[in-house]
Amino acid sequence: MELSLTVILIAITCASSYYAWKNPAFIEKSLFTPYRVNRQKEYARFILSGFIHKDGVHLLFNMFTFYFFGQVVEQFLGYFFGANWGNLVFVLFYLTAIVVSDIPTYIKEKDNPSYHALGASGGTAAMVFASIILMPLADICIFGIFCLPGFLLGAMFLAYAYYKGKVADDNINHDAHLYGALFGIVFILLLEPARAGHFWDQIKGFQLF
Repeated sequence: MELSLTVILIAITCASSYYAWKNPAFIEKSLFTPYRVNRQKEYARFILSGFIHKDGVHLLFNMFTFYFFGQVVEQFLGYFFGANWGNLVFVLFYLTAIVVSDIPTYIKEKDNPSYHALGASGGTAAMVFASIILMPLADICIFGIFCLPGFLLGAMFLAYAYYKGKVADDNINHDAHLYGALFGIVFILLLEPARAGHFWDQIKGFQLF
């Protein structure tokens, strides 16, 4: 496994998640709790919550996804900015995505003392959708079985995340998925506006069958 920044961030996240499982007090200090952020000004929770996960399945899914799509974005930014600046922008992009994806939840839940969230889903979604803008026809496979071009699966994911965020009938922060994904799209298009045209040129002639 190449020691890329993607791998380093995964290693840090795995280590901090494992430490959190063994130390409940650390989880308590790191959970994204909008009420405490609002009342106690504990803004570090925006970042810290992205480096802890509920359990091994939650961690594995996020880090497995982040590994494949993070590599794509890391390589693109390294080419776009050069190695050193590309590394810095990559880390800032990931951390900013974690924060930005939680802002709508903060606004919605800041007066709710019982709401808590954790995980890197917002940052991971940003990586996935940045990759989709870069390579819209590349297949994304779910569990290695069901595969679709990224732009189609991405559109389905956005619709699903929007719907589930509205009905809020489970304990998953779908808003973080949605806004993380949108942040990833906007980031690439602001960085390289011509990508919008390239994206359209690639998908306009696509035929599923």
